[in-house]
Amino acid sequence: MFSIKAKATPSFLEAFFIALTVIFIISIAIGRLGATPHIPILFSIILLIVYGLIKRVSFQALEESMLSGAKAGIGAIYIFLLIGMLISSWIVSGTIPTLLYAGLLIVTASFFYTIVFIITALIGTAIGSSLTTVATIGVAFMSIASAIDASVALTAGAIVSGAFFGDKMSPLSDTTNLAASIANVDLFEHIKNMSFTTIPAFIISAILYSVLSPSVDTLDTSVIESYKASLIDTNFVHWYAIIPLVVLVVCTLFKMPAFLTLIISSLVALALSTFHMSLSLAEYCTILYNGFVSQTGVEVIDSLLTRGGISSMFFTIILVLLSLSMGGLLFALGIIQTLLGKIEALLKSIGALITGTAFTAIGINLLVGEQYLSILLTGEAFRQKYEELGLHSKNLGRVIEDAGTVINPLVPWSVCGLFIASMLDVSVMTYLPFTFFCLLSPVLTVLFGWLNVTITKK
Repeated sequence: MFSIKAKATPSFLEAFFIALTVIFIISIAIGRLGATPHIPILFSIILLIVYGLIKRVSFQALEESMLSGAKAGIGAIYIFLLIGMLISSWIVSGTIPTLLYAGLLIVTASFFYTIVFIITALIGTAIGSSLTTVATIGVAFMSIASAIDASVALTAGAIVSGAFFGDKMSPLSDTTNLAASIANVDLFEHIKNMSFTTIPAFIISAILYSVLSPSVDTLDTSVIESYKASLIDTNFVHWYAIIPLVVLVVCTLFKMPAFLTLIISSLVALALSTFHMSLSLAEYCTILYNGFVSQTGVEVIDSLLTRGGISSMFFTIILVLLSLSMGGLLFALGIIQTLLGKIEALLKSIGALITGTAFTAIGINLLVGEQYLSILLTGEAFRQKYEELGLHSKNLGRVIEDAGTVINPLVPWSVCGLFIASMLDVSVMTYLPFTFFCLLSPVLTVLFGWLNVTITKK
């Protein structure tokens, strides 16, 4: 998108005022009015068009900049569509139910917070949705914590940390796919590169949760046992259900493009589903488009397994198109260039650039309260600077995940923060000090930037 040429040259104060107005519109609409981000972004686009016309930029030029911005997301849209199909196919093949069952097997009284962290991380990675993980298995763990008199704040912190580990590292996660597309890197190369900061953060978090875990000899596992029984009753839990995951890993190791990897894994999953299901071709088509609908009668299990389908990705796809169109206008009107030009002198080193990127992603989360926008706007704003310093764009992808994706649940007025607080019945400020993984991620990414550790040059 940075190839879009500026059609206007606003002053710094003018550019700052326009950017602040856009942020104000989006933050008020999302934080105060509870609107989906699509509406305020659309109003912001209208505002920018009016501003452009006042600056004597032709409507045709403005329209072309919007189209150029949207075109940058076409590759991501194809991946999103395949992700929707992959989730559906992994449910009917039993891959996701089997991974959920395996996670529930390791619940014990010892190291309770650590177990909560690890299981939510596994489930979050398996289903690719942090909020679904929190609203289902997270709620169950909060009930168990109350039963054994464990700290609800620590338990909530472990749940959020594990869920957002999954949101960050799962190939099924829309934020992971979005960051990879904005950085213009292969999905699995992006995930591999994130592991350099994510794995240390995961290990340190697990150690901290272990140290803080209560001394409990026995644990009432009746709730967990009921969930396991419900999963078995679905007839989805089978040893061979893990094969689509193995196929995905093997394809990744052989550096196969994400597009082909997702297709192959989905086809293998659909083939395996015929071992335990008898569906017509029309039913398969419906599931791939609308997603799988679980009807076990157990609310938590049904929430976890009613997922997927191409249609489930429309929310994200439309948001991406609108945000990139807005980004195209911001570049065409010279607003981004003017703002970055003011701080360009401060971004001459790798450490300074990564720190600036991280603080921008955190700042957008604080001001707007939306993780998608923290990824989109930060990625588009800084991509050219990474090029100029000779850094591979996957470094950018890692930073906007380390400081964008995992920070949103720590903001009390953010989309994720409001949702999690209502689901777990614990305020954001109560669980925030114990979300060790979320707190460590931006610290490590900035530290590695200054130490020039695991930084890839072009």
